[in-house]
Amino acid sequence: MTSIFQHALGDRFHDLHPQLQRRFGFSSADGVACVGRGTMDTVWRGGPHTVPFLRLGTSRNILFPETGVDVPFVIENYAYVDGFGRETVTFVRTFDVAPGRRRRFDATMVHSESRGRVVDYLGTHQHVAVDLDLGVDDRGGLTIRSGAQRFHTALAGIALPQGLSGVAEVHERYDEERERFLISVNVRSPWAGPIFGYTGSFTAHFVETRDVPAAVKPFREVARD
Repeated sequence: MTSIFQHALGDRFHDLHPQLQRRFGFSSADGVACVGRGTMDTVWRGGPHTVPFLRLGTSRNILFPETGVDVPFVIENYAYVDGFGRETVTFVRTFDVAPGRRRRFDATMVHSESRGRVVDYLGTHQHVAVDLDLGVDDRGGLTIRSGAQRFHTALAGIALPQGLSGVAEVHERYDEERERFLISVNVRSPWAGPIFGYTGSFTAHFVETRDVPAAVKPFREVARD
């Protein structure tokens, strides 16, 4: 079975650095997961006007208002087939933002045949679905830019106007000298300016797995993409 990233990138997948090919090249058929551990040099947010929005997101593990430097970080990528038969990969990011305070930023990604791209479902209940455009830079790094977004209720999906949607840019590459993955995430809004982001590095190891931990799966799955 082809990974969702290889499916989306096609021949360009092989332009990724070999370590990134390994990290993003497994599927549910392989029985492995990738767990990264490291430190975010900076975790930042926009001005005070962004705090209510970010605080609201903590209830569904979608962003958070805390900031910091040298923040311990874990990312858990598990591949599985969801309840609707879709190949799915978890992106569960955990930040120890302060002593006794831990925040999560959860997402599950699928490759949508109807939309012809990877779709990112944010949070514990997949309330927000985001189209992703994937690319490869000249150093073999993976680039991701968010596109159209939809808000899913229990009954319907509502397209979010571009002016009200945040735009996320993600860049991940492998540093051979440091033997670490470098990651930067920047979320901006056309009307609110900078919203949230982080920059840092981590090492990754692969673990054999038969059962995906319930803790990394969403509480609710949405069929609509």
